[in-house]
Amino acid sequence: MKAILGCLLLPLTVAVTAIPANAKGCIKGAVVGGVAGHFAGHHGLVGAAAGCIIGHHEAKKREKAMQNAPDQVH
Repeated sequence: MKAILGCLLLPLTVAVTAIPANAKGCIKGAVVGGVAGHFAGHHGLVGAAAGCIIGHHEAKKREKAMQNAPDQVH
C-alpha cells in the first residue's frame, strides 16, 4: 500500500514543485502540516502538502485583507 501511495504522490509532488508559484505561506504551512502529519500516524508528506495548500490560501486571504484595509481607515 505504501508503495502505491508513494508512486502516486511522487509525480504529483514533482508536478506541483515544477510550477512556478508564489510560495507565500507555503513553507510555514508545510512545516506545520508535516509535523502534524508525522505525529498523526506517520503521514508527514501528506500533512506537508496539505499544510502548504492551507498556508498559501491563508496568506492570500491576509494579503487581500491588507489591500482592503487602507480603504476602510477613517
